[in-house]
Amino acid sequence: MTQVTDDRQNAVELSIGGMTCASCANRIERKLNKMDGVTATVNYATEKAKVTFPEDVDPQQLIAEVEKAGYTAALPAPPRTEAAEQEPEDELQPLRHRLITSVVLSVPVVAMAMVPPLQFTNWQWLSLVLAAPVVAYAGWPFHKAAWTNLRHGAATMDTLISVGTLAALGWSLWALFVGTAGTPGMTHPFTFTIERTDGSGNIYLETAAAVTAFILAGRYFEARSKRRAGSALRALLELGAKDVELADGRRVPVEQLTAGDRFVVRPGEKIATDGVVEEGSSAVDASMLTGESVPVEVGVGDAVTGATVNAGGRLIVRATRVGADTQLAQMAKLVEEAQTGKAQVQRLADRISGVFVPIVIALALGTLGFWLGTGDGVGAAFTAAVAVLIIACPCALGLATPTALLVGTGRGAQLGILIKGPEVLESTRKINTVVLDKTGTVTEGRMTLTAVHVAEGASEEEVLRLAGALEYASEHPIAQAIAKGAAARVGELPAPEDFANVEGLGVQGIVDGHAVLVGRPRLLEEWSQHLPADLERDLHEAQAGGRTAVAVGWDGQARAVLVVADAVKPTSKEAIAQLRALGLTPVLLTGDNEAVAETVAAEVGIDEVIAEVLPADKVDVVKRLQSEGKVVAMVGDGVNDAAALAQADLGLAMGTGTDAAIEASDLTLVRGDLRVAADAIRLSRKTLSTIKGNLFWAFAYNVAALPLAALGLLNPMIAGAAMAFSSVFVVSNSLRLRRFK
Repeated sequence: MTQVTDDRQNAVELSIGGMTCASCANRIERKLNKMDGVTATVNYATEKAKVTFPEDVDPQQLIAEVEKAGYTAALPAPPRTEAAEQEPEDELQPLRHRLITSVVLSVPVVAMAMVPPLQFTNWQWLSLVLAAPVVAYAGWPFHKAAWTNLRHGAATMDTLISVGTLAALGWSLWALFVGTAGTPGMTHPFTFTIERTDGSGNIYLETAAAVTAFILAGRYFEARSKRRAGSALRALLELGAKDVELADGRRVPVEQLTAGDRFVVRPGEKIATDGVVEEGSSAVDASMLTGESVPVEVGVGDAVTGATVNAGGRLIVRATRVGADTQLAQMAKLVEEAQTGKAQVQRLADRISGVFVPIVIALALGTLGFWLGTGDGVGAAFTAAVAVLIIACPCALGLATPTALLVGTGRGAQLGILIKGPEVLESTRKINTVVLDKTGTVTEGRMTLTAVHVAEGASEEEVLRLAGALEYASEHPIAQAIAKGAAARVGELPAPEDFANVEGLGVQGIVDGHAVLVGRPRLLEEWSQHLPADLERDLHEAQAGGRTAVAVGWDGQARAVLVVADAVKPTSKEAIAQLRALGLTPVLLTGDNEAVAETVAAEVGIDEVIAEVLPADKVDVVKRLQSEGKVVAMVGDGVNDAAALAQADLGLAMGTGTDAAIEASDLTLVRGDLRVAADAIRLSRKTLSTIKGNLFWAFAYNVAALPLAALGLLNPMIAGAAMAFSSVFVVSNSLRLRRFK
């Protein structure tokens, strides 16, 4: 679908067909970028082109331009139906058939060429009968692509393979039909050939057949591995429910849901779309979406996310976001956008891929001329030239970044980490300071009952029953925190009588026949109820730590002190330790007073605290740290964190926060667990190191292999196997990221 961007330009993502190596992607990219006002990025691994273009350009013109280059292009297909889900697997079938044919026919050809006892009279002709179908039928995709490219004045990896295998077959045909093949011999290291009796050359049928088989094997395993690399994103897209039962009993496809519709979710069913619970309570398993293994309790008024699973009771949910607006759809969009991006280092590899094939063809011709000039014979010269053509591999260069991005971002999505693009990976490597917003990031972001101190003769259960019942009738946030905490610990609360709110002091009423007071100590003192010394001490300690303390009394006596605070998340201390292990210095940033900030920092293990900062000044704090030479990551979740997230060298937004914060960040953490921030940085660094490892291998392989081939030290068969292995190695190395934990 075409999207309109803010700068009066349109954007579209095209599906590209016919690409066989990185040179193809580079060529399509150059072709599109030559159009006025068009900017394109073509990704060989994902087989997609991300294109921005002016309003006066029609997408069909873009498709036509790609087709002029000899490839196919199409606008994004509609969402897959269940019947179409197996299509990508079926695309491998023709390749699999050609591979099986080439292996079955090539093995006896190679065996006869390499093992003299198998060389019966006229065995060469049997080799020709077996090898010809391998080169012609199994290798047809290479020849077809090479011819298409030739018609468009271009050369790609297929050109090298086609020229190499056809040259080997053609030379062998000439040798067989012009003269007679003789006895086995060796013309240079690692090369068993059949030396002709008239001295005019050798036959290379085993080379033509084996190289075709090796390269087909490489293409097949590469294609299969690329499919596995993208499996995480496909799994994400397929998470959603297929149909839904509306509150009136009708069952409809989920696509027909609109915002405001009420629908039923039974135990074990997927929640159809994002919404708010209107009836019922349950536990919701969001592990497939957030990576969080523990189900979350939800009740009336709580938000739920589409594609999560109702693990408990029956719910009635009102839809709030549907279709492309849901959290699942937004996650998938972010992952797709990240996978189509290119790291800076990959652009260098792309430029090399663009001129790689012509250079290799020139090098092969130079090798042929050099060996002919040394007088070593046509056979040695031909063998070295073919080895140069076959050994060269720009594919590994083209796959290095996109396959690692595919797997890394996909694995991140499974763990609840959304990486916005390859540039983010570079940022994670450099950061040394991480600024943490306190409220909602290190702490829960809401008031919670954290401690209960009881006087001698009173029980905690009785205190919570009476105080919780009275506070349940109040709408004050502190009262609600006490009521929820009490209900969680002692169960159902009794109903109060004669409830009254005492402005600025607290509440009073009758619960189970007791006259109960809950509020400031002053409220109790007005009824001659004074806190004993130990409770007075507990109250002052809580207040000194920046927490809120509430006194409880009944029947003429002060009985307890309840402590309410924005509780530290249970995982925050462990998260800080993990961030330190990554070499980062944590800094706590908050608008709260110094006492509250210091208490929270001490609890989680942070040494540096910046407190009493106004929301508008958070960005200035980040700038100051940067001016001191620090490379800063910022973790936050609120609207007031958005500017600071954008200013930081790396912005990490809690997915439980606001859309503004998420939009301004580089990494989004789908669940509100600070440990995921450490996981996100580790995953990003691991993905970056995988990209660099892939690129090192791809460059080193070509730098080492081409001179060896030119010097005549590589048999073309070995060259073909090495070339196929290079691409498979890069993809397989990237697939190791699937095991990241």
